[in-house]
Amino acid sequence: MSKPEEFFDDAVSKLQNARSEIEKVIIGQRAVVDNTLVTLASGGHVLLVGVPGVAKTLLVETAASVLGLDSNRVQCTPDLMPADIIGSEVLDEDNSKNGGGKRVFRFIKGPVFTQMLMADEINRASPRTQSALLQAMQERSVSVSGENMELPEPFHVLATQNPIEQEGTYPLPEAQLDRFMMQIDVAYPDEAAEREIVMATTGTDQAKAKKAMSNKDLLKVQELVRAMPIGEQVVDSIVKLVRSARPDADAPEFVNEYVSWAPGPRASQALMLASRAKALVDGRGAPSIDDVVDLAVPVLQHRMALNFKAHGEGVSKTNIIQKLSETL
Repeated sequence: MSKPEEFFDDAVSKLQNARSEIEKVIIGQRAVVDNTLVTLASGGHVLLVGVPGVAKTLLVETAASVLGLDSNRVQCTPDLMPADIIGSEVLDEDNSKNGGGKRVFRFIKGPVFTQMLMADEINRASPRTQSALLQAMQERSVSVSGENMELPEPFHVLATQNPIEQEGTYPLPEAQLDRFMMQIDVAYPDEAAEREIVMATTGTDQAKAKKAMSNKDLLKVQELVRAMPIGEQVVDSIVKLVRSARPDADAPEFVNEYVSWAPGPRASQALMLASRAKALVDGRGAPSIDDVVDLAVPVLQHRMALNFKAHGEGVSKTNIIQKLSETL
């Protein structure tokens, strides 16, 4: 069996080809596409936050197609139940030769049994339903009637969220937010990109992305990311950044002044993997401190909360994280 590092050149080629294919459809969102690829190469989950119409759903569908992953979509609503995601047991007749027509329970798998699950407008699902995804996201398995059932590999949740409409929504609990490797904010495209979007999507010929990888290729990429070397200075910068965001006696004054709760060790793990994956996507053999700085906001922002004083003075989580990144 070949070692992960022997796959390096092929992995870089496949990832950059995947990026090019996705950008045929998702125009003017290079940072969003790159961060999504970085998260998937790391084996993580993505929370896409943006207003309607900025191609969040299209990005998920395109990424699944380009990476050769089976995918399912769940449209989250307040009346969505856990069984609508995990599946349910139904009473059925066993008509096999030895069954004799007896009544038996049969489990019908829900949409979570896929390689890429899109949870559209996840904050519209009730807390009870949101929690149904917790075990799946962390353990890559679900429990049904006391039996543990493994999910396909790879398994990723790409959830979308609308930050504007808050009526009829249920904010994600901290424990679930922490399971997302990145929160990727999808902003409006610039003028040139929007013009290109309009021209490309309103004619008779629309661009279609081609498959660039297989699910087995993605698994090999994820194995390679964990095998990539990382310098001691980069490790130190990751730990320093995450720990400096926590309010305590040794934290910077502005952190104690504005931050109410902050990232835990899972954030350090996510930043470590994401930095390696970013280097791989860019064709480099090892990550740098610049990668840590570039990824700090999407990896940390959903793992923090600011107090009332910060909101009153217009201080954002991005402001805090960027100020901490300047010390690396």
